[in-house]
Amino acid sequence: MDLAQISNSKLASAAKASMPTYGGHPDYDFAAALNKVSPQVKAKAQTQAQNFEGMFINSMFSEMTNGLQGEGPFGNTTGTGIWRSMQIEQYSKSFAKAGGVGIAKNVYRTLIMTQAKTAGQSQGTAQGTAQGKQA
Repeated sequence: MDLAQISNSKLASAAKASMPTYGGHPDYDFAAALNKVSPQVKAKAQTQAQNFEGMFINSMFSEMTNGLQGEGPFGNTTGTGIWRSMQIEQYSKSFAKAGGVGIAKNVYRTLIMTQAKTAGQSQGTAQGTAQGKQA
């Protein structure tokens, strides 16, 4: 294998690695949407998606421990409910930060697609206004 083939194979694998997937297939729409939004929007969407998943996991953990009475590390004291809710909140945040159950990825995709569509519409309106002024 010569240098050109090695270089081309590295470029192809790098391009493949950077292409987002959806359902096991390349997601060209999402890749285009990622190019339309700013890094600040991407970071904010990622944080919001992770927070949403954390709230979902918190709700699930709360339901799982709802019937526990006086068990676990807190015993059966008056503050058990408060401490358990704080523990569940921290567990939820940790789970979501570690990858969660996969909800954040879909929420992030939806947020980015919506932002890209909004950005595209506002650019089209701005271009239409600029063309109108030139005429």
